[in-house]
Amino acid sequence: MEKKSLLYEGKAKKVYETENEQQLIVEYKDDATAFNGLKKGTVAGKGIINNQMSNRLMQLIEKSGVPTHFIQELSKRETLVKRVRIVPLEVIIRNISAGSFSKRYGVEEGIEFDSPTIEFSYKNDELGDPLLNSYHALALKLATKDEIETIKDYSFRINEILKKIWKECGVILVDFKLEFGKTADGSVVLADEISPDTCRLWDAETKKKLDKDRFRRDLGGTEDAYAEVMSRLTGYLSENR
Repeated sequence: MEKKSLLYEGKAKKVYETENEQQLIVEYKDDATAFNGLKKGTVAGKGIINNQMSNRLMQLIEKSGVPTHFIQELSKRETLVKRVRIVPLEVIIRNISAGSFSKRYGVEEGIEFDSPTIEFSYKNDELGDPLLNSYHALALKLATKDEIETIKDYSFRINEILKKIWKECGVILVDFKLEFGKTADGSVVLADEISPDTCRLWDAETKKKLDKDRFRRDLGGTEDAYAEVMSRLTGYLSENR
């Protein structure tokens, strides 16, 4: 599959058109950003890890019955995906208190919830991705009621799939962000990526952060943390072929 014109360049990825108008090529970069782009840097090898990890997790999610945009991994940094219209709702699933949740509600990090929580934010950089609820989403016509219910259902199902996988890797899935898109026929599918950029991942024994928080909080060792979770996932996959 040959890359055509650059369609879009975001903080972490480039998206190219192909000869098939319903398929795109996503190229992952090593650029790192935080706090809505206010903090910028580079994490060597991040693009390769995020591409490969996301693809492997997407395939496992697809096998479990949740549709995704994944088609084929083309190279270490490039993947062929279905063309979708992104639903402008970022979905955050939380299993444990951390990050903005702890700051917003004044609670310490590390409190395990009795059941996972779900949040929506309006995908709009200029507005700072503000939180909203399903009524706001309907009022703004960001999605239909059926689409919102489908997104909720898929998100909680994905959480159970990922929690099980990461647990077997000795990793706690603290929280994560998802994005969904609509294909040409209107079907809702999981899009974007699943990686240490979009998930909070802690070592199950030490609670060491193995994700983008190492970059956000200047903890150091970001490259090593990304490589560590990729190594654990690769080990899991080799044992569960």
